[in-house]
Amino acid sequence: MNDRRDAPYPQLKKTHTMAHTGRPWTDFKPPAAAPVWAAIEGFGRYYVLRAALELDLFDTLGELGPSSVETVATRLSVSAPHVRALLDSVVALGFLDQCDDTYELNDTAKRYLVSDGPACMADLVAVAPGPLDNWSRLADTVRHGRPATPIEDDPDSFYEPLVEGTFTTMLRCATRADMRIRYSATPAARILDLGAGGAPWAIAILTACPLGSAVINDSPRVLQVARRKATELGVGERCEWRPGDYHQIEIEPAIYDLVVLGHVCRAEGADGATRLIGRAHAALRPGGRVIVADYFCDPEHKLNPHAVLMGATMMASTLHGFTYTTDDFAGWMRAAGFDDLRLIEPIGFQQCIVGSKPTH
Repeated sequence: MNDRRDAPYPQLKKTHTMAHTGRPWTDFKPPAAAPVWAAIEGFGRYYVLRAALELDLFDTLGELGPSSVETVATRLSVSAPHVRALLDSVVALGFLDQCDDTYELNDTAKRYLVSDGPACMADLVAVAPGPLDNWSRLADTVRHGRPATPIEDDPDSFYEPLVEGTFTTMLRCATRADMRIRYSATPAARILDLGAGGAPWAIAILTACPLGSAVINDSPRVLQVARRKATELGVGERCEWRPGDYHQIEIEPAIYDLVVLGHVCRAEGADGATRLIGRAHAALRPGGRVIVADYFCDPEHKLNPHAVLMGATMMASTLHGFTYTTDDFAGWMRAAGFDDLRLIEPIGFQQCIVGSKPTH
């Protein structure tokens, strides 16, 4: 007669009992290996995308439309079997659609990976990880507390292509931020953009503020990029170019309506970031606002993986760089004298903390 009573541990499989395995009676269900494979494949995924961009695969498919392997191979003058493997890999990454032997751009590629896409990130791919050799020596960086070849040794060679690659994304972020913080409500705004890079924030604000003016700071070589971008977008005549170290350049006190710290604080470490926030406070008029754009971790460092991994990127290649939490920044900003702090996310993965200088 079968015993129909509930087993004391009904969730356990009978094959996993001590009688069958010789081990203590336990529910044996190993965790999935998928996260390990995802990390292993991350290296290959990155280089598949880089190769596709270096071969102009996305622009080529944009010109050709849906195409066979042979058509793509002929246009690119490459090996057909090898380009098939590359095309299939790009499909696996989610950047192409495939039907039988025909490949075509999907909406993601059309938006982000063709050179004339409305939010093109193609130039960003090669520069975003920083110097690639530093990643192979990350364990040594952790052991010794500094990278073997920090970008501070030759900052312009790194930052000049970086600001070119990030410009489109940052301009979208800065433009859409107006929907939340309404900088356009001050049409004659005076702007100070410290470590401006290609000056996407200053350009976006000047575009929305037809009577505004901006002081734009960075190294002389990087300012050449900013000057070209501002001229191309019709706001160059309202810009003053102020080259130099943002910790040391002369800044007029209490006259600016907006100060922008766009993706500079995380390269400076906690001490450098607090000094920059203090300089921003001193430069603002009462009622003026600071915009700190960066990648912010959550207090437990686990709910925003993008920001956490950006911290590893900074650690791999800079002397002082890490990412910090929203609580860290809020504390630094309040200590400097800011209040009415707001966290906004104008576009995905791009966040800003906005603070006001009290009027009294």
